[in-house]
Amino acid sequence: MITDLLRKRRSQREFADTPIPESVVQDILEAGRLSPSGGNEQPWAFGVITDPDLIAGIAEVAHHQRWIAHAPLLIILCTRGVGDAAGGRDIQVDRFPEMAQAIRDLDHSLYLALNQEEHQTKIAGTHMALTAWEHGIGSCWVSRFEVSRLAALLNLPDSYLPSEILALGYPLAAHAPTKKKPLEEIVFYNRFNH
Repeated sequence: MITDLLRKRRSQREFADTPIPESVVQDILEAGRLSPSGGNEQPWAFGVITDPDLIAGIAEVAHHQRWIAHAPLLIILCTRGVGDAAGGRDIQVDRFPEMAQAIRDLDHSLYLALNQEEHQTKIAGTHMALTAWEHGIGSCWVSRFEVSRLAALLNLPDSYLPSEILALGYPLAAHAPTKKKPLEEIVFYNRFNH
């Protein structure tokens, strides 16, 4: 069951020096491809990075998180921004009507950088991480990196921004699952009453 996978999964930052078979990489990518997206737009591209020199460069762009350089595989979740003409800001305006004018007034580049349609790749990345774990491959989600430098390293077109990095590899050692809060601390019914 998927909840069994979730109970055992934890972020991995120490990886064995074992390559991931291509058939497994394809299964991980397929899990991302099959993920839902708003309006079934699928506004993503998945960068598969196995070149050790490029991985080391990405670790530097990720604020010198050197552990990333030891991952045998990175998947860069890239998002295609939705332009204003296609209603790119409409969802945020609908979500935050009290801030509608401020959202509309934001510079286009700044709005895309802040919004990134990042929510669109979170589900795909989660599906990839769970599929990887099903194959015994650990992962760690990386959000702290310089977007423009990573985009340049990957030669991304201007219409795409890297939104997240998924570092993957076989765990170097077994670790206990991360402790999670009990349901009674995080769940409310009907109205918040904590």
